[in-house]
Amino acid sequence: QVQLVESGGGLVQAGASLRLSCAASGRAFSGSAMAWFRQAPGKEREFVATITWSSGITGYTDSVKGRFTISRDNAKNTMYLQMNNLKPEDTAVYYCAAARRGWGARNEYDYWGQGTQVTVSS
Repeated sequence: QVQLVESGGGLVQAGASLRLSCAASGRAFSGSAMAWFRQAPGKEREFVATITWSSGITGYTDSVKGRFTISRDNAKNTMYLQMNNLKPEDTAVYYCAAARRGWGARNEYDYWGQGTQVTVSS
C-alpha cells in the first residue's frame, strides 16, 4: 500500500515554469517506477513522463520532450516534474502514479494521487 501526495500545481502564464512534487507516504518505496499523467477537460488521460525508481531511467511523451524533466529523490520518497516553457496546451490535472512492477506509458500503475491542477494562460 502506497499513498501519494501531490503538490506544486498552480496558475501561470505561458513560458513560465512549475515544479510538481509527488511524495510516497510510509516506508521507503520499493516498487519499480513512478510516472506522471495528465487529463484535460474532454480528453482522455495522457501519459507524460516516467522514471524507474532504482536506476533513474526516464521516458517522456513527445509533446513535453525538451521542456519537462522528471526526477526522484529516493531518500525522500519523492518524485518531481520540472516543467519549463509551459504552454496553454499543458493545462490539465496532473496525476502521479506508482507501479510495483514495470515502467513506461503502457505499464500498469497500482497507486494514484488525487491530482493537482496546472493552468497555463496565453
